[in-house]
This record gives sequence, structure tokens and C-alpha cells, in this order.
Amino acid sequence: MSIEEAQEVLAIEEQGLAAVRERIGEEFNQAVEAIFSCPSRLVVTGIGKSGIIGQKISATLNSTGTPSFFLHPVEAMHGDLGMVAPSDVVVAISYSGETTELNGLLVSLKKRGTTIIAMTGGRESTLARSSDIVLDIHVPKEACPLGLAPTASTTATLAMGDALAVVLLRRKQFRAADFRENHPGGSLGERLKVNVSEVMLQGDAIPSVQMGTPAASAVAVLNRENLGAVLITDEGRKVRGIVTDGDVRRAMVEKRDLSTAKVDEMMTGDPITIQGSVQAVDALSIMQQHEITILPIVGENAELIGILHLHDLLGKGEFRFLV
Repeated sequence: MSIEEAQEVLAIEEQGLAAVRERIGEEFNQAVEAIFSCPSRLVVTGIGKSGIIGQKISATLNSTGTPSFFLHPVEAMHGDLGMVAPSDVVVAISYSGETTELNGLLVSLKKRGTTIIAMTGGRESTLARSSDIVLDIHVPKEACPLGLAPTASTTATLAMGDALAVVLLRRKQFRAADFRENHPGGSLGERLKVNVSEVMLQGDAIPSVQMGTPAASAVAVLNRENLGAVLITDEGRKVRGIVTDGDVRRAMVEKRDLSTAKVDEMMTGDPITIQGSVQAVDALSIMQQHEITILPIVGENAELIGILHLHDLLGKGEFRFLV
């Protein structure tokens, strides 16, 4: 019974996200442009559960290249309003759009000429009418059976904040190196400081076969090592190609006979390689730029000495691509 109830909650939240996704329109582009063009900082404000979500949104923006801080509406009305400059952009969060403390703050913000972006489920609310741009986060219903505790609505708000952060990250051409600079004390920052030779897989852990090997044997190595790719080398251990899971799927769609084909016929030739002295942060940037998850590591004479997987940089299950 508990499992079914949990599944129902997740289904309701999925439906809420789908509804918000379908309504995203030109106002989202306007919000991105306003934040991107802001000469100072982005201010996020909200109270209660919306305030907690706002703090997370602000933190995500900060770590992905958009300077931001969270402003509590009540504290703002008791002196902290001095932190807000007319050139700032404010993201005001209230699902109902009728939060008294927040709307009271907006009156003062509008007098300063500050651009206000509302995140609200109330398109006709006081907050929406007081804002320059409105991002609609209305969901069909809350997962709470009483319809009282913010559940699907806070999920939708958080997701909208993530959408803003990621789109701005791309617009700013924010790189893994920039992320590292903002996280010098974190586990990700520590992993990205090292050379790839310190985190690469070596020896028997490298999935590789020589040119001329039957394709079926290469697929067996690919499956056994479970890295998503197998490297193809010549007799001098120089990397000549790579076969990925995608290459195998394409071969199957084309109905090619893997029992008779050679791996040379399936491989992508001359894959991108790097040397072991390259910093992990630069390797991550290369992976992002070329949208790959595997990098062969070569020595001074171009011989294969290791292989680097995205997981070795970011930690299995902890992070995903930034862009």
C-alpha cells in the first residue's frame, strides 16, 4: 500500500512538471534575457516553503555563473532592502501570488525601478500584476491529499529555477573550469585539480582489442568492462579507433553480421585522445565540448596508457553533465 501511495505522489509531481513544461513560452526568454543582461546581481525572494526553494535556486545560480543572493521579505522590510540596487533583477516566488509580506516588498522594489520576475501559479494574482515578467508554475494539483502542503508546486518551482540556471549557464558559456573555481573546497573541486594520470583506468582495466579482431570479440570486451566503449589499437598500442555502445546498436539496426565482421569495420577512427599530464578539469571541458564520456590517455609516443570515463571525474551517481 505504501509503495502504491508513493508512486501516486511521484506521478502527480510528474504531471505537474509536464504541465509547466508545456506552458513555457516567450516569457521564459524574456526572463533569461533580463537576468543575462543584468549589470549587477540577481535577487531571489520568497517566504515559507517558497523561500526555502528560493534559497536553493539562488545557490544553484551562484555555482553556475550567475551572481545571486537570497533576500527574506520580512528582513528586507526591516533594513535589508538596502542590499538591493535599482539595477538588480528580482525573482519573487509565491505560488498563490498573494503572500502579504512578499507583495508588500514589491511595492518598495517597484519604486526603485527594479525589474521583477514572478514565479507564481496565480496568473491573475497581485504578484503577477506587480511584476514585469511572469513565469507560470501552476500545477494541476498538489500531491498532498489535503491539497494544503506544497508538494507538486514546490517541485515545479525548483525545476523552473533549474531551467533558468542551466539556460543561463549555456548562454554564458560557463565551463567546468569555472565550476571548479566556484567549488574549491568540494569533492568535485578536489577531483578536478589532479592530472588525468591520477584518475584514469590502466592495465587490464582498459577495454581494448587490436585491429583485425572479430567484431563479436570486441563486443564481448565492451560488455565485460561496462564502460560504454572499447578502444582499437595497432600492434604498437597506438589508438586507431573506438567502438561504443552506439556503434553496436547501429550495426544491429543495419543487420550486420557481427560474427563475421572485423572491428575495423565498426570503429570510429582517430578518436580524441589526451596525454596523462592534462588536468582533469581540462579533460572534462573536452568531454563537454565534444559530448563524449570516454577519453583514451596516451603517452609521449602516442601509445595507449589509460582510459578516462566521465564517472572517474565526477563520481558515479553524484553529478551529471553541466551543459
